[in-house]
Amino acid sequence: MTSTIGGSARRGLEALERKQRDTSGVVFRSLISLCLLISLLLIGVLIYTVVDDGWFHLTTRPIDFLNGTLRSRSIDEQLGVHQGLYGSLWIGIFVAVIAFPTGIAAALYLEEYAHKSRLNSMIELAIRNLAGVPSVVYGLLGLFLFVERNEILGFLPLGWLVTITGGPTVASAGLIMAILVLPIVIITAQEAIRSVPQGLKEGAYGVGATKSEMIRSQVLPYAAPGILTGSLLAMSRAIGEAAPLILIGAISGGLTNNPSLADPTQLRERFTALPIQIVTWVGQRGRDEGFFGAAAGAIVVLLCLVLAMNMAAILLRNHFEKKRG
Repeated sequence: MTSTIGGSARRGLEALERKQRDTSGVVFRSLISLCLLISLLLIGVLIYTVVDDGWFHLTTRPIDFLNGTLRSRSIDEQLGVHQGLYGSLWIGIFVAVIAFPTGIAAALYLEEYAHKSRLNSMIELAIRNLAGVPSVVYGLLGLFLFVERNEILGFLPLGWLVTITGGPTVASAGLIMAILVLPIVIITAQEAIRSVPQGLKEGAYGVGATKSEMIRSQVLPYAAPGILTGSLLAMSRAIGEAAPLILIGAISGGLTNNPSLADPTQLRERFTALPIQIVTWVGQRGRDEGFFGAAAGAIVVLLCLVLAMNMAAILLRNHFEKKRG
């Protein structure tokens, strides 16, 4: 007994000495803390600069700025971001309606129904590779499918796609953005579904549930926080991308009317979006310096939109985590 107590005390003393000598751990912890501090400092400076540059539009005419339209001069009292907000919101709706259910269903199939075969492994590898493809490539795909091409390989007709979208319209932009974030939604949903404890599934089977009932009652509620977080972060990316919209045909001028979300016929009209407005206004600051402040105001509006989505993701995740217990 005495020797056992002595051995435990010696091991504890050795562990304490190792902890005291763990200088590499202290250095590593200090290094990552420094990196975090630098990152927060850079983000803070960036946000302060943008808010400061757009302060005039955000404080003196906030409602007019949100309701305003594209204008050729920055001093125009009707200058604003309404048309860009309209395009960005419709892109978000397309992503939510098309990419989310499709991606979650694909993840459920791959995790719960698909057999472990070489074909399925190749499909999963392809999905992961597609998540890393540059967004401009998706823009070319959208241009090919929804805007210009009438056929593929010389015999497969594609004209019906162009007929549905109407060419360079917000419908084309929403569809290609849904395709862009689809691999991300599938991957995040797969990770969330994979984290469901096996005991929960076996418990459902133990009380006589079928596979679909087990998925509905156990897998989806448990995985909901992860799925929601990944899906809304994917939507944030879709709303902030500019390159695919440029290739699809988003315009930066000539839209004189304020479109309405209540009028779906305008989905087949020319469009713009907040990232396009920002890029255009920054490019126009050479001939009119006032556009730089307008671009900063539009950036703040876009940041608020993305932060609102992230906040929604956090609230929903917390809600389902509490519900899950």
